[in-house]
Amino acid sequence: MSAPAVADLPPVLYEDEALIAFDKPAGLPISPDRWNKALPCLVRLIHQRLSPEIFNAHRIDRDVSGVVLCAKSRADLHHVCRQFERGEVVKEYVGLVRGSPPEPSGRIRLPIAPDPRKPGRVVIAEGGKPAATEYAVLRRLGPYSLLHLRPLTGRTHQIRVHLDMLGCPLVADPWYGGGRPLEAPDGENGGAPRLPIARPALHAAALELRHPRDDRRLRIEAPWPADLLAAVERLSAAST
Repeated sequence: MSAPAVADLPPVLYEDEALIAFDKPAGLPISPDRWNKALPCLVRLIHQRLSPEIFNAHRIDRDVSGVVLCAKSRADLHHVCRQFERGEVVKEYVGLVRGSPPEPSGRIRLPIAPDPRKPGRVVIAEGGKPAATEYAVLRRLGPYSLLHLRPLTGRTHQIRVHLDMLGCPLVADPWYGGGRPLEAPDGENGGAPRLPIARPALHAAALELRHPRDDRRLRIEAPWPADLLAAVERLSAAST
């Protein structure tokens, strides 16, 4: 998916004296692109428009939308990053997948390692880093399912490869699931027209953590993006 034309920062979901969280759109990388440094990225936009002393505390994939949390000082960043490293941050996603899991809820525990054949991709491999993802079916939509997802570890592409191994790859994921587009089941003349979601159908819906200044619980939520919302509504209408 190509980067969107970005003229300003994404919407701010939360801000106080220590933290600021953004609703990152799909297609906008968090850090500079490895091959083309001139492409827009969230960190550069933050530094240009707000302050070079704001730091991203974690990452989500370029083509995944949703909550990205940043800290306004190195001390706040250190406090938040330690929570991520210890698995204390609750990370919640919603994803639209092909098929349906064998159980209405469960936990996927499969180790993850870099793919030796394709840099940037990962594989399930014995001896890889431990990884665990919880899932729950929110809605069954004909040949698709809408899932609530909670990664308990923070491995690269963890949700994407775990769902693929479960037999329920994310819709339109080019690396884990074949990149097949979403097809509406109510096309004219028995056809299956494509719906407008052309990137992995995954959204970082919420983060919950302890505030670095006063230790209170803080929950930050991002509204569903238009492409995912439209796809789910269309499939819901067709399956009723």
